Amino acid sequence: MNLSLFVIVPVLMLLAFIACRNIKQIRTVAVIGAVIELILALGLLYFFYAERSAGNTAEMLFMFDAVWFPSLNIHYAVGVDGISVLMLLLTAVIVLTGTFASWNIKPLPKDFFMWLTLLSVGVYGFFISLDMFTMFFFYEIALIPMYLLIGLWGTGKKEYSAMKLTLMLMGGSAFLFVGVLGLYFFSSTTGHYTFNMLEIAHSASIPIEAQYWIFPLVFLGFGVLGALFPFHTWSPDGHASAPTAVSMLHAGVLMKLGGYGCFRIAMRLMPEAADELSWIFIILTGISVIYGAMGAISQTDLKYINAYSSVSHCGLVLFAILMINQTAMKGAVMQMLSHGLMTALFFALIGMIYGRTHTRDIRQMGGLMKIMPFLSVAYVIAGLASLGLPFLSGFAAEMPIFVGAFQNDDMFHRVFTIIAISSIVVTAVYILMVVGKILFGPVHDKHHLELTDGVWHEKVAVVCLVICVAGMGMFPGWISELITSSLYYMK
Repeated sequence: MNLSLFVIVPVLMLLAFIACRNIKQIRTVAVIGAVIELILALGLLYFFYAERSAGNTAEMLFMFDAVWFPSLNIHYAVGVDGISVLMLLLTAVIVLTGTFASWNIKPLPKDFFMWLTLLSVGVYGFFISLDMFTMFFFYEIALIPMYLLIGLWGTGKKEYSAMKLTLMLMGGSAFLFVGVLGLYFFSSTTGHYTFNMLEIAHSASIPIEAQYWIFPLVFLGFGVLGALFPFHTWSPDGHASAPTAVSMLHAGVLMKLGGYGCFRIAMRLMPEAADELSWIFIILTGISVIYGAMGAISQTDLKYINAYSSVSHCGLVLFAILMINQTAMKGAVMQMLSHGLMTALFFALIGMIYGRTHTRDIRQMGGLMKIMPFLSVAYVIAGLASLGLPFLSGFAAEMPIFVGAFQNDDMFHRVFTIIAISSIVVTAVYILMVVGKILFGPVHDKHHLELTDGVWHEKVAVVCLVICVAGMGMFPGWISELITSSLYYMK
């Protein structure tokens, strides 16, 4: 299968958007393109299983390599393993549902969908890249549209939020770029330098002295995007000001680039430094997990509550990666999938509720369950998934993380595991508090009695995400199998 199609299709969508003359044509291009990407992702899943069943045990499948800059040995090198396949599928689902959630976006709908499509180009390209320079290139493509998407179509302090997000993520990119160059120049002692991650993992031996300074740079660079404490402050402001689809794609997929990058580059290519220095970042991620949950309790804005919840859940991803064993790593990837789906569902529902009530303040809402039952029931499902209820995605993801963390039998790891586990209780508190305040009890504003429930395009987005959240919780086995097959090198 040609993996470049994941990048080519959205590029063709950009050209098609230019020719669009009305909102109907814009919506048609956006939906058709998103559906094609989902079909490609499902097809990739099928062909990946077929290759594995046929006995193909290569670390990466469907590889393609073309020289990009010969003088620096930079290649357009792509390939996927089970984890990459799942990330591509997650991206396709959220792009499609985000398209329906943005059905009535105003103003400048063409420009909005063009920037959103450009963002998806970066995300798809990032997940298929095997060359670190190419991966960084797509990483930057994914970050650049965020400034305009928030600054032009956002709400509240949108200019401030857009600038803060851009500056902090670009600062993280600077650390990351220095780390990537460090890996490149230490990848060979014979003058044959490479950005290829497979070549470095299998052939190169990065000196431990170099790993000690490169590992923190790479982990920190990706960690900023993964809302690592104390570099998380861009996330709540950015999410609160972003339009619905941007919040969905940003929290659901873009933040996963941080965890994926830490796993694919920092942990895989510098295992000795990861083993020696992981305790530093375990402390920071442990703080992220509990701080994000505690921060959510103190908020009254629905988007800020979900944004701080994302800090906690994404902190749990980085925390699990640092446990350096197969069980926890598997949980980290499942958490990326689970959080991506449920936080996209949350932000979609919050946008739909805000579009009707014109407020996100939980103190001004109440009794919505009898006014808009469809959206309210979906919100309850998202909340139950977030607090880790069995048979929903949150439980399937968090259990391997905590079991894997406890496999480290020293006091330090177990203390921080207990701290991380305590976040579940805090999560249950703020989820149940919000559900009780906005969905049940008396209606605070009589004008809310005139509100309508979800319409067809909103229901399409919500139903797709609910099915994915419930499906992952009830049938996690095939996901676990795909991830495990890609973690053969872990203990």
